[in-house]
Amino acid sequence: MSDDVELVLRSTRVITPGGTRAASVAVAAGKIVAVLPHDAAVPAGARLEDFGDDVLLPGLVDTHVHVNDPGRTEWEGFWTATRAAAAGGVTTLLDMPLNSLPPTTTVDNLRVKQEVARAKAHVDVGFWGGALPDNVKDLAPLHDAGVYGFKCFLSPSGVDEFPELDQEQLATSLAEITGFGGLMIVHAEDPHHLDSAPVVPGPKYADFLASRPRDAENTAIGNLIAQAKRLNARVHVLHLSSSDALPLIAAAKAEGVRITVESCPHYLTLTAEEVPDGASEFKCCPPIREAANQDLLWDALADGTIDCIVSDHSPSTADLKTSDFSTAWGGISSLQLGLPAIWTEARRRGRTLEDVVRWMSAAPAKLAGLAQKGAIEAGRDADFAVLAPEETFTVVPAELHHRNQVTAYAGKTLHGVVKSTWLRGTRIADHGTPTEPTGLLLERQN
Repeated sequence: MSDDVELVLRSTRVITPGGTRAASVAVAAGKIVAVLPHDAAVPAGARLEDFGDDVLLPGLVDTHVHVNDPGRTEWEGFWTATRAAAAGGVTTLLDMPLNSLPPTTTVDNLRVKQEVARAKAHVDVGFWGGALPDNVKDLAPLHDAGVYGFKCFLSPSGVDEFPELDQEQLATSLAEITGFGGLMIVHAEDPHHLDSAPVVPGPKYADFLASRPRDAENTAIGNLIAQAKRLNARVHVLHLSSSDALPLIAAAKAEGVRITVESCPHYLTLTAEEVPDGASEFKCCPPIREAANQDLLWDALADGTIDCIVSDHSPSTADLKTSDFSTAWGGISSLQLGLPAIWTEARRRGRTLEDVVRWMSAAPAKLAGLAQKGAIEAGRDADFAVLAPEETFTVVPAELHHRNQVTAYAGKTLHGVVKSTWLRGTRIADHGTPTEPTGLLLERQN
């Protein structure tokens, strides 16, 4: 162990790319410099943190977070969102380009958002750009300015300042992005299927579910695959909820189409059968579907058809979560709870914490090209979560750090207590209480 080591983190269960083992992790200047045997000598002057049997895992990477700052800061903000992230073991997040005012659709707008975030970030923060019908000229400059890729909608986004792309506009933007080697991330619901679906106002979840049919996702994903194949574009499907689309995706991957897919904790842990009528804290688009559908999503995680799990944290003020599913704001707040929610379900299904780390840390880091994140190995950032996986807790909304303490997980008992979170070798949350912000703003590296 070299003399410049400042910190050694020790556990009988350290999750590394090579498996889980007892180890001591040496840290210097914010980086992991070595993963050593558990009983390795601690250098003079280095501090030892021994976590006993608690699990040391790489900090989670959440590539799908709506921070809404500036412009809709009564919904969320960088201070509150990143505190929630830190408390939940997330050390890096990527902010979505919409629901803030201005949206991240020009370099100037990106700079506004970065300036707002700079002093408020408790975790590292990067930014997606947005692809709109009228901003093709802005895509290459945004790419050069360091955004990690570009989000588009294929159906209405819910906010007027972020209109959707039709198929021709999608092709134009995809061709532009592919030309400079970028990534398009896509909200894939087909507007024609949505327009023809019945919309019944009121509190019944079954009526809302019928208004967002699986065919809307399946058709949009099929069209996206065709466009990606034609252009050799790199595309990513956001928040997959329809298991019917999985054979299309698996076939496209087998053909070499450059497509990746995410799902979210709410699709993997909550089911349509359990949503009470009027409980719009469960509303999101696409929607939470039936238990049989969820089983197939888990199978697709196991076989690699779905690559990663991210939150799609999309909060709003409580007054927008009315009992009318047709008009209530659609979004699930889960940034602080993703790790225990997924671990609770994963362990029930016989999956391991190594699987969870792959889906929630390594794979999202790979998606965004965050080469310094996502694993406990030499050369990576010293970002960690310390988890007591056998301990349980009950979700109390008042104990959550995001701005509006509305959550679909209220009252649920979950496995996995995050004891502490570490960013570049500094403890940024201790037993759910974040410290002062030390996060950095990240830019995509070529």
